[in-house]
Amino acid sequence: MRYFIELSYKGTNYHGWQIQPDVISVQEKLNKAVSTIFQNKIEVVGAGRTDTGVHASQMFAHFDLDKELNGDIPHKLNSLLPSDIVVYNVFAVNDEKHARFNAVSRSYEYKIWLGRNPFLLDFSWQIHSQNLNIDLMNDAAKLLLEYTDFQTFSKVKTDVYTYNCDVSEAVWKHEGDELIFYISANRFLRNMVRAIVGTLVDVGLGKITKDEFRKIIESKSRSNAGLSVPAKGLFLTKIKY
Repeated sequence: MRYFIELSYKGTNYHGWQIQPDVISVQEKLNKAVSTIFQNKIEVVGAGRTDTGVHASQMFAHFDLDKELNGDIPHKLNSLLPSDIVVYNVFAVNDEKHARFNAVSRSYEYKIWLGRNPFLLDFSWQIHSQNLNIDLMNDAAKLLLEYTDFQTFSKVKTDVYTYNCDVSEAVWKHEGDELIFYISANRFLRNMVRAIVGTLVDVGLGKITKDEFRKIIESKSRSNAGLSVPAKGLFLTKIKY
């Protein structure tokens, strides 16, 4: 039988979701907890791969087990997991349903704090510029919906079968000292959101124009895009099936 896990995590202390040698990952911690409860080696499959330091307010993973679940499994898992990983739900699904391949869209938020706030150091990129032109940034962000090839914003050394992504939402919202970028797509490339944010901030600062932003997308060259903004401001917020 196949089961889905719904969870969230603070990514500060982890080298991303995926298991890697000699570093701590969220997947490793979840594997150990699930394996301990069911007294069998179990590997969970995640809906995606968040990078080092990136947070997830909603993540799904699946695992297979040859028996029905009994008892409060989320409670049991949370008693074994570190406090910065929380399981909310564990439920049975069709045996063919895949946490990664059956996801139809993913949504991210990137949070910028305009100024300094000691309580948000782990959850936002704090910058001191009050001169960001949000209207220009939103105008440029609309261009993302016109394209499908996002090689420009992909990490250079990455093994992917395609750079195509269908972006369905890309918008900045500003409230008080907080600036949040919302973006949704069927899939994302490694480092894509952080590179897009860095380039759009260049638009907001007047370093590049909307037309130059378009040319950057069309160049398919990472060297033409802006900086990769810090991971701590990025949140995976929603996965749709």
